[in-house]
Amino acid sequence: MKRTRLAALMTGLAAALTLTACGVPPTGVIEAGEAATGMSSPAPRTAKLVLVSLYFLQDGKLRVYARKTPAPASVEEAVRMLFAGPTVDERATVTTELPLLKNGPQVKAKSDSTVYVLLPTEVSPLSQPAMRQLACTVSNADVTLAALPSTAAVGGTGGDAEEPPVAKPGSPARTVYAVGDGWSRTQRADSCPEAVRS
Repeated sequence: MKRTRLAALMTGLAAALTLTACGVPPTGVIEAGEAATGMSSPAPRTAKLVLVSLYFLQDGKLRVYARKTPAPASVEEAVRMLFAGPTVDERATVTTELPLLKNGPQVKAKSDSTVYVLLPTEVSPLSQPAMRQLACTVSNADVTLAALPSTAAVGGTGGDAEEPPVAKPGSPARTVYAVGDGWSRTQRADSCPEAVRS
């Protein structure tokens, strides 16, 4: 039994000498923050912003205002921003004759030059200045449009979706149809003030 104790003591002593011989000094607990959990995620990417031209009224005349929106922009997004009205700063100089809508209307294209804006049922027929605001904003949104189903009547919803046409910068002025519950108005987007380009 004496030999077993002596062997255990010698083994422990040899282990202690080996650890101190490698030059690692003994230390206590080192605080280094919270323990790692899971995988880290990459830093969020910042979205590229593009300018969208919105048309408001100043003393009854159209005036263009540029707003930034994440790319890619859409005509529907431009129309949604237009129906949200001028910002607080913009209201100092411009107004709108469009009704203020929290959720923008649906925007559909029949061709490169014909766009339908389908309004909620509670919206009354739009005035001529409001139609000009809408037509100029839609005409100057140089982005892809959602397709209006080929079998849909004006204000209808039936049919299969077509491939959306692509509106190219500098394309001819568009004709906009605003469609509400039991009414529709048409406006061609000609003689609009020049749009802001990004």
